[in-house]
Amino acid sequence: MTRELLLLRHGKSDWGTGVDDFHRPLKDRGKRAAQRIGAWLAQQEIVPDLIISSPAERALVTAQKACKAMGNSDEGLLQDERIYAAGLDELLRVLADCPQDAGRVMLTGHNPGLEELLVWLASNDVLLPDDGKRLPTATLARLEMPTDWRALVAGCASLLSITRPGTLPKKFPYPAPDGKELRDRPAYYYTQSAVIPYRVRNGKAEILVIASSKKHHLVVPKGIKDPGLTPRESAAKEAMEEAGIEGEIAETALGSYTCEKWGATCTVAVYPMRVTRVIPEEEWEESHRGREWVTPEKAADELKQRELEPLVKKLAATL
Repeated sequence: MTRELLLLRHGKSDWGTGVDDFHRPLKDRGKRAAQRIGAWLAQQEIVPDLIISSPAERALVTAQKACKAMGNSDEGLLQDERIYAAGLDELLRVLADCPQDAGRVMLTGHNPGLEELLVWLASNDVLLPDDGKRLPTATLARLEMPTDWRALVAGCASLLSITRPGTLPKKFPYPAPDGKELRDRPAYYYTQSAVIPYRVRNGKAEILVIASSKKHHLVVPKGIKDPGLTPRESAAKEAMEEAGIEGEIAETALGSYTCEKWGATCTVAVYPMRVTRVIPEEEWEESHRGREWVTPEKAADELKQRELEPLVKKLAATL
């Protein structure tokens, strides 16, 4: 079996957040760079069989963004704490533990460890660029490997390519028939789902609304349909994250609408959700938004997305 190893350094991180090193997040440019690498891997048909990431925030989000841009769920992504702050020996132990049926493995981690591993594996092929950086942030090295992950020696690999995100198109290919359409975000961003959360109290229907991320408008939970999740599953995830609620989501959508975002048209499927649990404020991930139960009439009148008005009224008529 031919084996390949992909070494992906985490994207550009944000040093200005004041958090510790392990929790330092990606900058937006770091997220976009990770997505460009993921989209390129999908285009080149070199998607990994196994992805193993450092659990540090900047590395894990890099792996997740790349994985989703390939069109895959990130549920199979493995985290290995040994990769964080790892040197050569520790990274070799991580590779030795890879399943023997994994033909293409991607490690997402940090320098200097990844660069040390790259040079050790393919020393004859790895030249030092003019800028002195073999693996800048969000850069991907691709190596042809021996047949056994447990039997690696110095110089045993051949370097196939080193790809920097800056060399790739800034827009993302959309899988249209002609393959030429480009958009501002990966293809999966443009399919979204939302819920209209409701309850019935004292015989009267109520709708739960939340503030938008910048607190300028009233909205309902909505988000991108993650690869690997159904629209309903994605909607449930958004409801928990954005509104701090759980409940029963109908099998059938109330309807859908379209909106313009990221230079193209997004399609949003909208589901009714009977709320069964409102989690406490201290457990709610986005409690800064605020949430409020209102009448269907107020929700229909004040929600920012005007396409929701007939759907709220349609739901209210059934309650």
